[in-house]
Amino acid sequence: MLIKVVSEFVGTLFLVMVVLGSGVMGENLFPGQVGVALLVNSLATGAGLYALIKSFSAISYAHFNPVVSILEYFSKRLTFSQFFFFIFAQLFGAYLGVLLVHLMFNLTPFVISDVNRSGNHLLLSEFIATFGLIGVIKLSEKAKNSSTAFSVACYIGAGYWFTSSTALTNPAVCFARLFTNTFGGMAPVHYFPILISQFLGAYIAWVLLKKIENES
Repeated sequence: MLIKVVSEFVGTLFLVMVVLGSGVMGENLFPGQVGVALLVNSLATGAGLYALIKSFSAISYAHFNPVVSILEYFSKRLTFSQFFFFIFAQLFGAYLGVLLVHLMFNLTPFVISDVNRSGNHLLLSEFIATFGLIGVIKLSEKAKNSSTAFSVACYIGAGYWFTSSTALTNPAVCFARLFTNTFGGMAPVHYFPILISQFLGAYIAWVLLKKIENES
């Protein structure tokens, strides 16, 4: 099990560096041009996510996301001990990822974010985005000759643009956002409402897909 836990740690660490690091780079290269910075961020995230899922999926299934791990536990594809250590590895990897981003870009290593991500529209956005993510993962797994890595990467890249929240969809990456005031930051007060929306969207998607599977 150790190699799977390490895989989740390293994969989540690099995912956070891709997501937050490309946001910082976009801001640095295109100051004041939020749309261009978001384009840079979305393209880098999609590419990085594809590479990471393809690289680690044979080791730990490349969750890198507590929402996915919890649903896998509900589906009895993870034991409780695996689930517990996966979540720990994802959160620890996420924190180390944001710390390394700050060091790479010569920013203050430890900060608490004050970036505003409040509003019911963002909660709805996260519900929809996470519902869609679980749907894409589960349906692409069932499709013949499909690539889950490619499907997820494309969906998240698109999610940056069709959702008002930029499709955060990942409690571990959101945890990392609490410790940066850069392009991808999030004030702690907004974390739990967004977390609830993500888990609710994921759970409803999982229930509906199970129902469809049982009736088909």
